[in-house]
Amino acid sequence: MILEIVKAEALEELNKEAAKIRQLITNQKNYQCITQCKAFEEVVDTQMYGFSKQIDYAKRIGILTREEGSKIISDLEQELNQVYGSVFDEQKKKETSK
Repeated sequence: MILEIVKAEALEELNKEAAKIRQLITNQKNYQCITQCKAFEEVVDTQMYGFSKQIDYAKRIGILTREEGSKIISDLEQELNQVYGSVFDEQKKKETSK
């Protein structure tokens, strides 16, 4: 029972961290910094690295299974790739319409 409560709290915190990374990308999408700013890409990479370490820790202490941790990371990476893809497609349309 206690482990389930701890697991629920840990998942909630990890989901909050994932939401922060999503929000970071979404906020910058409006400014098109994603396509033009290498520093922004490094910030996202650093955030993802830190998040993956949090997931690894949760797996090591038994709060997450390997599959759960991999799914959380995979889902977030997939969402970020979709955002990147849509921004690059939008940028390409603007460049070809000039």
